[in-house]
Amino acid sequence: MIATKAYAVQDAASPLGPWNFERREPGPHDVQIEILYCGVCHSDIHQVKNEWGNSIYPMVPGHEIVGRITKVGDHVTRFKVGDLAGIGCFVDSCRECDPCKAGEEQYCVTGGASTYNGYEMDRKTHTYGGYSTHIVTDEKYTLKVSDKLPLEGVAPLLCAGITTYSPLRHWKVGKGHKVGVVGLGGLGHMAVKLASSMGAEVTMLSTSPSKEADAKRLGAHHFALMTDKEQVKQLRNKFDFIINTISAPHDYTTYLNLLNLDGVMICLGVPPEPSIVPAFNLIMGRRSIAGSLIGGIRETQEMLDYCAEHNITSDVEVINIQDINNAYERMLKGDVKYRFVIDTASLK
Repeated sequence: MIATKAYAVQDAASPLGPWNFERREPGPHDVQIEILYCGVCHSDIHQVKNEWGNSIYPMVPGHEIVGRITKVGDHVTRFKVGDLAGIGCFVDSCRECDPCKAGEEQYCVTGGASTYNGYEMDRKTHTYGGYSTHIVTDEKYTLKVSDKLPLEGVAPLLCAGITTYSPLRHWKVGKGHKVGVVGLGGLGHMAVKLASSMGAEVTMLSTSPSKEADAKRLGAHHFALMTDKEQVKQLRNKFDFIINTISAPHDYTTYLNLLNLDGVMICLGVPPEPSIVPAFNLIMGRRSIAGSLIGGIRETQEMLDYCAEHNITSDVEVINIQDINNAYERMLKGDVKYRFVIDTASLK
């Protein structure tokens, strides 16, 4: 077994703190990764606090992982010791259902193995995430990471990057499309960067006028203040797609009315309460509302390669693991641009 240092939470009311545990030794098809950086996703807070009602304690969060391979199993063919590697939101799946066979493992019918707060496919072994020094995974669920980009900026691509990249590719967003992005946070800033890099005309839709300069720096062509009724009126029937990253309660119909004929609003955020959507707002303009969940291994690798080619990373603030509880408090206040990333050297 591999002695591993981590930060864990013991129950929903406790802060994260030091915790030691053991990882398994790599099997024939496994790789062992020394974790260098791990992004801090807003879903980490939901899970730590059991806000989704499925938390397993003790919990080691973290599913935006980049590191270096230190050991490989006898039958590993895609990696060698010394390679850079990444781990995203899941570490295994059933491999047999239609989504898995299609390379859409994130939609595994039987439920895949989450990188943390879950079980491996034996449904007995707890999974622990990237707020730790090491991780062991099957090479099929491990991503190749380029050395062309700063690794701290690459880490959030394993969740925030693929969560926004996947719907842009699925709906074939590109030149000639008008795209609105709702919410300039961890997901929203990646949506702006990626959509603009693909040739779309991007408008940031925000309630905060202070975010205009940053939105345009990130690649938005336009900025619209959603508290200005006149601006909202001028945007009616404008967009082919709206990428909605907001997880707080909000009115979907306001944004649906901004879609043109056959426009689609793609929901990436998860508000805590159901939203009311009058059928009339969909019928008028044959509009659609859709959702999207991260991406499969193949598409995540495609995204990493795309970002390396186009010099795209997440905007990050690097922290020591000892600052994680303060980082959570700052995230809840929106006080980060735009992703905290843990330097796991601080664990050692």
